[in-house]
Amino acid sequence: MSEAPPFWWHKADWRAWSLWPLSKLYGLAARHRLQTAPRKRIDVPVLCIGNLTVGGTGKTPVAIAFARQAKAMRLKPGFLSRGHGGSVSGAHLVNLHHDGARYVGDEPLLLAAHAPVAVSANRAEGVKLLLGEGCDFVIMDDGFQSAQIHIDYALVVVDAERGIGNGHTIPGGPMRAALVDQMRHLTALLEMGEGSAASTVVRHAARAGRPVYRAKTRPLPLEAIRGKRCLAFAGIGNPDKFYRTVRELSGEVAVTRSFADHHFYSADEARDLMQDADKDGLMLVTTAKDAIRLAHGSQALEELHHRAEVVEIDVAFETDVTPGAVIGETLKAWRRRRLEG
Repeated sequence: MSEAPPFWWHKADWRAWSLWPLSKLYGLAARHRLQTAPRKRIDVPVLCIGNLTVGGTGKTPVAIAFARQAKAMRLKPGFLSRGHGGSVSGAHLVNLHHDGARYVGDEPLLLAAHAPVAVSANRAEGVKLLLGEGCDFVIMDDGFQSAQIHIDYALVVVDAERGIGNGHTIPGGPMRAALVDQMRHLTALLEMGEGSAASTVVRHAARAGRPVYRAKTRPLPLEAIRGKRCLAFAGIGNPDKFYRTVRELSGEVAVTRSFADHHFYSADEARDLMQDADKDGLMLVTTAKDAIRLAHGSQALEELHHRAEVVEIDVAFETDVTPGAVIGETLKAWRRRRLEG
């Protein structure tokens, strides 16, 4: 599901409760998969950066931050991705210079600028490709609920502003499984951003004895939009957060255009965005994920890609030692797993 209905992120109403029987069935199936699915053990440590819900929580910049830290620790990380939104079938090693987002998905292309990326619905087959590239540390971008391979450390990201929404499982809410079922399988929680919406999850993690880390996304400086009136557009899980980021960078958000998460723009949509910006003398600005989806497209998409300013995002951990500590614990868990046979 690429677009979360707005009612998911508010107190459960008649829509959520009318779907409760289906949510219950979905939750039971998810619980069964988490508890019983055979998890293939592979020969390298696996760190999973997952989330409890559908929708954007900031996993991708977190995964990139851990790849940087792994390199600093003289490891060779590789990313394992489902390639959401892409059409590739089978296991595929992403080629940053030849693959497009329609083929491999947008997030794998962002990740590929930092380390090798294998896209595969079959996670074990994707790992084989990474091992062939000499990777000795696997970072799974999502896949916490997939239960396909053994995870040595599961770091689950939760948005402090939106939390887990109404707390219902799909289709009545954003949860991929019941909170109590997911809590049994996560190693630690990472609360992203500011707000109190994740307080319930934090309390559950604390009661379960799970570490809770905190971090914030931070935009890299973008002088081009400072003091400029902007048309900001985004097809991500939480576009409102992006519009606030533009304002943080001192851009004036005059017009917004929101699209579904992982949205692939048509030529007509690209022309409309440029015409609307030209009509009112606005500067076009978008996210890095959206910019990736505009590349390698039609002439109109390429023109929009060229014209739009791109906001790049980094992650600041509350404690600088967090990435190194998590990777260290992942390595310890992997060594224990090897000793256990």
